[in-house]
Amino acid sequence: MKLIYGVKDRPRPLQLVLFALQQLLAILAATIAVPMIIGNGMSVSAALFGAGAGTFVYLLFTKFKSPVFLGSSFAFIGSMSAAFAGGVSASLGYLGLIIGAVFAGLVYVIIALIVKFVGVKWIDKVMPAVVIGPTVALIGLSLSGNAVGDAVGAFYDPNASAYIMDTHSILCLLCALVTFGVTIVCSVYGKKFLRMIPFIIGILSGYLLAAIFTVCGIAFNAEALKIIDFSLFNSMEWYPDFTFLQIFKGSLTPAEGSSIGSYIGTIAVAYIPVAFVVFAEHLADHKNISSIIESDLLTDPGLSRTLLGDGVGSIAGAFFGGCPNTTYGESIGCVAISGNASVVTTLLTAVFAILCSFIGVFTSFLETIPSCVMGGVCIALYGFIAVSGLKMLQKVDLNENGNLFTASVVLIAGVGGMALKFGAVTVTAIACALILGILTNLVVNIGKKNKQQPAQETVSESTAAESAAPAQAEEKAESAEKSE
Repeated sequence: MKLIYGVKDRPRPLQLVLFALQQLLAILAATIAVPMIIGNGMSVSAALFGAGAGTFVYLLFTKFKSPVFLGSSFAFIGSMSAAFAGGVSASLGYLGLIIGAVFAGLVYVIIALIVKFVGVKWIDKVMPAVVIGPTVALIGLSLSGNAVGDAVGAFYDPNASAYIMDTHSILCLLCALVTFGVTIVCSVYGKKFLRMIPFIIGILSGYLLAAIFTVCGIAFNAEALKIIDFSLFNSMEWYPDFTFLQIFKGSLTPAEGSSIGSYIGTIAVAYIPVAFVVFAEHLADHKNISSIIESDLLTDPGLSRTLLGDGVGSIAGAFFGGCPNTTYGESIGCVAISGNASVVTTLLTAVFAILCSFIGVFTSFLETIPSCVMGGVCIALYGFIAVSGLKMLQKVDLNENGNLFTASVVLIAGVGGMALKFGAVTVTAIACALILGILTNLVVNIGKKNKQQPAQETVSESTAAESAAPAQAEEKAESAEKSE
């Protein structure tokens, strides 16, 4: 993970453009997936615009010291669905998206203010490397199923504990392996320039192979060969359909038997608890990128600034695209693999995201990149996130039972999928694992203090006895001299 370009470095113009395109491709799949999952006419290009705008806000708040891209947050999918639930009109639902993002952003602002006055030293005590390391690893591991599922492109049979393969899925897996293989070759064996853009070369290689299969499928009318959906070009968006404009296109009257007050209350309950969960992931991501760039972002520019940037950036993202933003592991993985931490690259990526949202052909092209190709890339991206988390554990003494229990409970709770749902609020497996890790770490440290305290008292008593012994000897000698 040796950096070629540091945070303050500026790559040459051509390299800078390619780096930015690579970042854009890396974050694309997840960013546009959220509005596609929510439906209700949400605009993919508007979500892309919101991601770029949110990232720009984040960079401003962090004084351009943190090379992290913000994209649509999967954690808020349930919250966003709640905005459209209950039979409300589409316009009121879009208003709910913005209100919810404001609630979530305010949580970040409040935490940022607390951190501003209290400081960040407590974080190292509450969440040391033995807690954060496995949590960062979990972020990558929790996404591994998505990467493998996309790469295989087949139905997973839980009874057989395997993917059911057919001709189509075999070809999808081949495209994914080609994408992954080319990415490896460029990153490991390529010259300096190729090493910096392995994702672009890998994605283009996988896309080319998928396009060849698809053209053959169209020519011979073989559905199994059709991997790319070129029909997406027929429904391309020529401009973003911004969320704040959607509010004025219909009625803002709530569903029958409901009221604006109860609707806003529902939105608050759906968004605020999730914001605390995403806060935990915010910490883990910034600890991770800090270890990669070898500069503690929680100190400079400071956790209060990263939180404000994330919170206000989420509001900006929802205002334009409906989706609250969050720090992206794909962006962090891109920094780690390419060795480019230049914040100018992140800025240009945000600019590209905003500009591309107005170019229907380009946006549609990005949408046509098959999931199997992105799956091949994400195997590497998510793997690097997991490995960077494990790297944090290198300095932790795992021969000590306390550390062993702490790391173990985080990994098992996370990999085991301990996601808990309380009404409309879902606490993700990563958040549950982090909470258990924090509690376990506190318990074992209390035990350490209790064990150390009697030992210290014994030492102090023996030290006092030793210091008193010479004094007693001197007193005996003086008394003997007097008696003589």
